[in-house]
Order: sequence, then C-alpha cells, then structure tokens
Amino acid sequence: MRKRSKYHPKPVLLNPVGYVLEGLEPVRSHGSHATDLKIKNHLALTNLTHGEATRYDIEVLINMVNVVEALYRLGFGKEYAEEVKAGLDALHAVAVRGRDTNRFILKAAEMRALNEISELHDAQLEVITVRDLDQAVKLVKKELQAKKMRTIVGKKST
Repeated sequence: MRKRSKYHPKPVLLNPVGYVLEGLEPVRSHGSHATDLKIKNHLALTNLTHGEATRYDIEVLINMVNVVEALYRLGFGKEYAEEVKAGLDALHAVAVRGRDTNRFILKAAEMRALNEISELHDAQLEVITVRDLDQAVKLVKKELQAKKMRTIVGKKST
C-alpha cells in the first residue's frame, strides 16, 4: 500500500480580478441569491414555529445561526452578543429535545430568541459584502473540521 502524500494543490482562480471585484459587492446587490437565502431561513423558522419542522429545517437554522455567529466574531453586530448566545442556546435546546422523536417544539423564550437572531441575520446580510460572507463560511467550515462546535442533532448514544 502506498503512503498518501500530504501535498494538495491549491485551487487556481480562473479570473482573479473578477473574484476580487465580486468580493467587494454587497450581498444585497446579488438579488435573487440573498432573497432565496432569506426565504429558506424564514420558511424553516415558520415551520418550526408551527410545529411542522423537519431535520432539514433544523439544519437550515443551524447553518443560519452558525453564519450569524461567524459574522458576529468577524465584527458585524458586536453589540448583539447576548442575542447571539441566546439564539445558539435556544436552537441547541430545541434540537436536543427533538433529536430522537423528530418533533421540534419551541418554548416562548426560544421562539423570541430565534426570531431575534433571524432579524440579526437579515440585517447582517444587508450590510456585509460577498467577501465577508465568504470569510464567515470559511470560519464555520474551519470550526467544524476542528470539532469545536457543539453537536446538537445527532442520535443519543446508549
């Protein structure tokens, strides 16, 4: 059996100038992509508030909250530290309660916290650039690979 090489070539940008220029554009100027993202997040939150959420809806909300936290850590919305923490804790509690039964039911305080973090996400999307969003996604991936995130929707180990 051959030893695997540690060498992995870096990806090559075909249009580096276009990549930089696109990174400077605000996310809101990308029209349908930002709107689709907001619709998907709000639909998942609506399903959760109506008691009809599936695992997919929870995963969408997890992704949204992770991006909110990453953008917060990058400096967007520093004054909303308590709201970010409350949203993370609320989503964690909902997911843990429903991980075995696939029934995700909200309490009133959790609904309020998730609504606030959803509004914060929408406000962040209005302010940030494509480059900022790319950095946030890279930060989330890095934290996931380093296993620094709490697991919340896994099955209970017996």
